[in-house]
Amino acid sequence: MTVDDSTSGEDAQPPADSPAYPTPHHVVDYSVEPTDDPLAIRLEQLILGAERRYTPFQAARTAGVSMDLASRFWRAMGFADIGQAKALTEADVLALRRLAGLVEAGLLSEPMAVQVARSTGQTTARLAEWQIDSFLEGLTEPPEPGMTRTEVTYPLVELLLPELEEFLVYVWRRQLAAATGRVVQAADDEEMVDRRLAVGFADLVGFTRLTRRLEEEELGELVEAFETTSADLVAAHGGRLIKTLGDEVLYAADDAGTAAEIALRLIETMAHDETMPALRVGIAFGTVTTRMGDVFGTTVNLASRLTSIAPKDTVLVDGAFAEELIRTGEAPASEAQAAEAAAKAEKEGEAPPSYRFALQPMWQRPVRGLGVVEPWLLSRRAT
Repeated sequence: MTVDDSTSGEDAQPPADSPAYPTPHHVVDYSVEPTDDPLAIRLEQLILGAERRYTPFQAARTAGVSMDLASRFWRAMGFADIGQAKALTEADVLALRRLAGLVEAGLLSEPMAVQVARSTGQTTARLAEWQIDSFLEGLTEPPEPGMTRTEVTYPLVELLLPELEEFLVYVWRRQLAAATGRVVQAADDEEMVDRRLAVGFADLVGFTRLTRRLEEEELGELVEAFETTSADLVAAHGGRLIKTLGDEVLYAADDAGTAAEIALRLIETMAHDETMPALRVGIAFGTVTTRMGDVFGTTVNLASRLTSIAPKDTVLVDGAFAEELIRTGEAPASEAQAAEAAAKAEKEGEAPPSYRFALQPMWQRPVRGLGVVEPWLLSRRAT
């Protein structure tokens, strides 16, 4: 994991016959240069805790990492190619050294280390953009006439940085503990990667028409309210928010009962909000492949298709999900079966079964890419 020692010093450059970022079919855009704005540089130094010191080649060499691996780590984290501009710091060198060290120690394979860089980069990039757009931008409005944003931003970031950093690490550790707990409780090793989960999509009806009618600010407020409400409901009732897509959210739950409760809560909550369009939800149950916090597979595709055919303010589920609710006693196979069970319990002097949900079979229909499916309409069961 080391590079050739034939060139050294502050002005060390990559060999003339090799590209700065040797990736197949990739051409480096040497016009991409780091900003030279004085305030931006001061803020960068404050946030990173170090000054610009290295070119990418020098950083790779100092870290003892090949230029090829360093460039793959860099791009995986979501950063642009910068040619050989002197823009990297001791923090960049340390990050390269740590990732490479995990590979050298055999704790991570090289592809897995790149995945770690990519998943971390994608997640924190979105977080950073949100904090700047929705948080710092509002706070840095000059509080007094005559003050510039420049005079406000630096001290504000200086005060917020350590607090936000501590909170970020706390939340990450909490999430890591929860995810680790779910994995170690898996029935076998295969289930750690390919797991049986309930996957639900919740979709705002008529969102495309809304985009033409609402002002951009109103549309942004609506999407933010929808995502925030959905995220809170999913978390509060034991599910996991996988991702948000503006007018749609994707969530998962370990059991069908939890996923059903979340779906109905979403419908009920949005129906009581006059500012929100109608909602529809589709849920499927089955084997799901998880990668980088996302979920993939036929089960996910089926949940998405069910959402697209669901009437407004309803929840459609697949047959496997319905069977799971019936198996766990969350719903009766039919109202006739429920009545029969209640009569039997009454005759024997026992309490009748208590079902949370009701299931109604719908007409079979072809679903693009998945053949013919029989959706079930999910609702709360009247007590």
